[in-house]
Amino acid sequence: MTRPFYQTRTGVFALATLCCALWGSAYPAIKSGYAMLHIGVSDVASQMLFAGVRFALAGAILLVVAAALRRPIFDMGDRSFGQVALLGLTQTAVQYVFFYIGLAHASGVKSSILNATGVFFSVVLAHFIYSDDRLSTRKALGCMIGFIGVVVVNLRHGSFSFDFALLGEGFVTIAAFVLAAASIYGKHLSRSMDVMVMTGWQLLIGGLILTVGGVAGSGHLEGLNIASGALLLYMALLSSIAFAVWSLLLKHHMVGLIAAFNFLIPVFGVAMSAIFLGESLLRWSYLAALLLVCVGIWLVTRAPQRA
Repeated sequence: MTRPFYQTRTGVFALATLCCALWGSAYPAIKSGYAMLHIGVSDVASQMLFAGVRFALAGAILLVVAAALRRPIFDMGDRSFGQVALLGLTQTAVQYVFFYIGLAHASGVKSSILNATGVFFSVVLAHFIYSDDRLSTRKALGCMIGFIGVVVVNLRHGSFSFDFALLGEGFVTIAAFVLAAASIYGKHLSRSMDVMVMTGWQLLIGGLILTVGGVAGSGHLEGLNIASGALLLYMALLSSIAFAVWSLLLKHHMVGLIAAFNFLIPVFGVAMSAIFLGESLLRWSYLAALLLVCVGIWLVTRAPQRA
């Protein structure tokens, strides 16, 4: 019997790359959304509201699709619902709050680079949690090369200083750790839950928490029309698809293998931002970063040789 596509090596590369491309497209989409909805750079409450509506809508879409596919979206006990609620609180709400506060106090260059440390957190945590996902020299080398690729893709933005502040670089790093730990927790929950249902509920719950926080802080979404509504719908769809597919991959594969693809997100993000800003993609930093990231991913995902 042939294996499902998401369990094959080709399927892993194709689906993980798709998720990273979708998440990378969120960078220019968020910036466009801020402009269309008249959300200022310092208006944290409105930004939280924008993110909350996006993630809550993404979760609702997944749950509607799951119900249409006759998945049991309400068939879970109090314990299971509490676990999913905790996942939504951490993976969606807490992670986003830490990341945005850190982003407000650190440069975009350092935020992008430090956010990539989530790969290291995932690989190290998996080493201590799963006996079949140990950290090896090959994985460590692959992570290091991929991380260098993330640094290279950001070189065009200017110099990188090494100062470190808790509210800035510290919070970005904490956000990366929270996301890595929550992803492993989600892998654990997916063993006994339907992935689509689990992802739908965690996005909905996390989105509602962010929405309530944004409303409590007097956040607002002005200029909501067909164009901005379509953009918001696109962002909700990309979140629902990417999170559901990513959770499915984590359920059936080792954390270290899947986490390495996260290095592609800033590469796609910078490249797509360049496209929408009308810049040339033929920059040495883009090409070098893509090469380094691909080599890093290949090293991490390459099957170990048999003795």
